[in-house]
Amino acid sequence: MTAAATAQLAFDGSGIDGSLFSSVTDFARATPWLNTPMEVWTNFGLGVFAILMITGWWHARRRGTRAMTLALTAPVAVLTAFAAAEVVKRIVAEVRPCRSMPHAYVVDACPAPSDYAFPSGHSTVAAASVAALFLLDRRLSAIAAVFAVVEGFSRVYVGAHYPHDVLGSAVLALPVALLVSLAARRWATPLVGTLSHGALRPLLTAGPAVTARSAR
Repeated sequence: MTAAATAQLAFDGSGIDGSLFSSVTDFARATPWLNTPMEVWTNFGLGVFAILMITGWWHARRRGTRAMTLALTAPVAVLTAFAAAEVVKRIVAEVRPCRSMPHAYVVDACPAPSDYAFPSGHSTVAAASVAALFLLDRRLSAIAAVFAVVEGFSRVYVGAHYPHDVLGSAVLALPVALLVSLAARRWATPLVGTLSHGALRPLLTAGPAVTARSAR
């Protein structure tokens, strides 16, 4: 099947909030000085969430086994949410706005026709990070939420996604990541406690003994 045929068979999401998408991309057209910073952020800003998770792990070393379990689970929760988003993306098969709205101003390069739009993978990672950090450290989760909003806006700003792609990512990622974290806290804490007394102890605890305090 050719790329053109694939695009014709894909779902066109421009009828949902194409006008709002155009408003954001028109803003991007009017702010050329912001284009490069937003393009850099939208592609590399996900590193901030990795830093926040590493910070959560570092603090968890002094907070007990349950906190450490949540810290270790955070990247697993994010990857699980991302995998779920990829499945949904293939099912919905929404064509990118740069193809369904070719006259819109687009900062980022238009992906291949088989790289669908709904939900946004970048926004999924951002939202999942917020949820994964929520049970571990509310302050880190709040910081992640601010950056997640910026990441979501940047995906629309550069023309990569419609607003509903970003919103759909949050609706999917938040419960998936939260459920993974809750399940791990319940079922994996004993395993982490056992490992904390072995060779991995320097990575799992900074205290003289491992306690079972609840994560904040």
